[in-house]
Order: sequence, then C-alpha cells, then structure tokens
Amino acid sequence: MTVGILRLELFIPESNSLKSKRMCLHSLKARVRNNFNVAVSQIGDEDKWQKATLAIVGAEKDRRKMNSLLSEVVNFIEDSGTVSLITQEMELI
Repeated sequence: MTVGILRLELFIPESNSLKSKRMCLHSLKARVRNNFNVAVSQIGDEDKWQKATLAIVGAEKDRRKMNSLLSEVVNFIEDSGTVSLITQEMELI
C-alpha cells in the first residue's frame, strides 16, 4: 500500500476577506474530496486573506496509481479557475 501526501500553497485572487477565503476553500475542498476520494485539510496560512496551504492525503495499492491520482488532483485544482498554484510538494510513502 502506498500513502500519498500532497502539500499545496495556493493564491486566491478573488478573496477580499477571511470569510470569502473560507467559502472558496470549502467549495474547492468538497469538490476534491468528492471527485478523488482523498482527505483534504487546510494546514497553514489561516490568517491570510489570499493565501492558503492545503494537505491532501490518499492511499492506493500501487505507487503509480497514487502518483497519478495526486497529479490529477493538482490538474483539477489548477483548472478550477478559483485559485492559482504557488508551490506543490508530493511525497509517496
């Protein structure tokens, strides 16, 4: 079994308050969970309006499938149009 951990730093250009940031992230996290069956949590930058750090964790039998799944998550988030990806780190255990 392979556990994949993805750490993403995001820029939220449309956010003008913590409330709008929470609404944007809540929607994005729900869509990622529903589409990819992974766990998603905000792990940093809670007090900044336009920046967020998310951790996404999943498990698969095969290492290649886990790598592919996390790559699909990154593409999905980039294509969402609501956030911009600043950095990403992927680790497979």
